[in-house]
Amino acid sequence: MNQHPESIVILMAEDDPDDRMLTRQAFKDQRLANDLRIVEDGAELMDFLHRRGKYTDPDISPRPGLILLDLNMPKLDGREALAQIKADRSLRHIPVVILTTSKAEEDVFASYDHGASSYITKPVSFDGLAEVVKVLGKYWFEIVELPNDSET
Repeated sequence: MNQHPESIVILMAEDDPDDRMLTRQAFKDQRLANDLRIVEDGAELMDFLHRRGKYTDPDISPRPGLILLDLNMPKLDGREALAQIKADRSLRHIPVVILTTSKAEEDVFASYDHGASSYITKPVSFDGLAEVVKVLGKYWFEIVELPNDSET
């Protein structure tokens, strides 16, 4: 199993304040020590990744090792954000896990077509979300070998 010596930053793009709060709580309850950063829409996600606007300071916008992406967001939805991330040579290596309420088959297919690493439908209960966070932590930070954090 892969043991990552340092904590990997997780960047979550989620417009729903309740989902943001519940996800933070699930990370805490599962004792996932990763630095969880949250942006509220796809446009803010791209600003964070490109260090634009309020995200110019690398201490505020560290390069994430994993992105959790909601599909249905204002300004720039997750579908378009995913396409932009995977089209960008400096970002495409970052794994993107779709975490959304959509169960639409076309969203699942389109997400994988655009380079998503995984597609997860958000559980309806907090216990379900906590289990998803637990499994994500185990899989992405103990089993999978992630790319080096070089900013190419």
